[in-house]
Amino acid sequence: MPDIASQTILIVDDSPENLTVLSELLQPIYLVRAATSGQKALRIAVTAPRPDLILLDVMMPEMDGYQVFEQLRANPATRDIPVIFVTAMDHIEAELHGLNAGAVDYITKPIVPPIMLARVHTQLELKRARDWLRDQNGYLEAEIAKRMAENELIQEVSIRALAHLAETRDPETGNHILRTQGYVQQLALELRTHPRFASTLNDRYIQLLARSAPLHDIGKVGIPDAVLQKPGPLTPEEWSIMKTHAQLGSEAIELAERDAAETVEFLFLAKEIAHWHHEKWDGSGYPDGLAGDAIPISARIMAIADVFDALISRRVYKKPLPYAEVQTIIAAGRGKHFDPDITDTFLAHFKVFCAIADRHGDPVPDPG
Repeated sequence: MPDIASQTILIVDDSPENLTVLSELLQPIYLVRAATSGQKALRIAVTAPRPDLILLDVMMPEMDGYQVFEQLRANPATRDIPVIFVTAMDHIEAELHGLNAGAVDYITKPIVPPIMLARVHTQLELKRARDWLRDQNGYLEAEIAKRMAENELIQEVSIRALAHLAETRDPETGNHILRTQGYVQQLALELRTHPRFASTLNDRYIQLLARSAPLHDIGKVGIPDAVLQKPGPLTPEEWSIMKTHAQLGSEAIELAERDAAETVEFLFLAKEIAHWHHEKWDGSGYPDGLAGDAIPISARIMAIADVFDALISRRVYKKPLPYAEVQTIIAAGRGKHFDPDITDTFLAHFKVFCAIADRHGDPVPDPG
């Protein structure tokens, strides 16, 4: 806290005699500034050293104390400075008017020096306490924000680590998780004003959705290498095994949820995405054959992002398809594989998704 000598008091009174009396009383203890009119007081109040307390005469020409007080409160730079009204009006109605206006005290003239000093001291002590609490609250808020940012970073790094773990089992995916995360976030941002999705796709949901997206194929860690890394088409039996990765992923995330002491918001969406991102709008997908709006929005968004990236990416059994051909394939899936409105939005911003793909492109394999 500042020491008493560093505290500043602004005295506002149109009478030079009153200014002299108050200045002589207060100057041995405080730094005193003076103004003989309301306009001068308003100018001084915003210049350094800023007052910690204002002693404001009520009866002044041109601009009375109440008008000065209103302008002090209207200015963000001065609204928190405590004001004591000092006036010759000693009737109860005037005092109530001053206190109701928001003044911290009301002192009548003639001044009684010990009472004036005591009341000034009390208000300055309260001001110091308020300033200290404000500074402490500011520090605590900054610390909380810092800790939250650290927790967010740890969470994101942990998610990426788990996603990369799954990726090591399926090395051909490359930057797949970065690209699909980018597609999902961008698509959700484009959809948030759509009447069908606006109530769900708020800023927080989109943040959690993008954070969850890298875990969509986490269940692949449970698929045998002979199936997962087979350089060619899968047999019906192998395809049945491959399709279990959706259920395996959601079960793994659900176990993590149970182990958590508190609810972790993004895990709910991560579980939805992992479980249902292979469902299709017409009900022909897996693992549950959900159709239409029964498929969670998160999974519907992930579905189109995942298919788009699979089509443009190189695999041991296929070359990457050109964007124009992929655009045609996505359009053909409208109302069959994909939600029609999500498809329309994706196609309307198709170049944006191509740019995300280019930004996180896989390294070109060495021909040797």
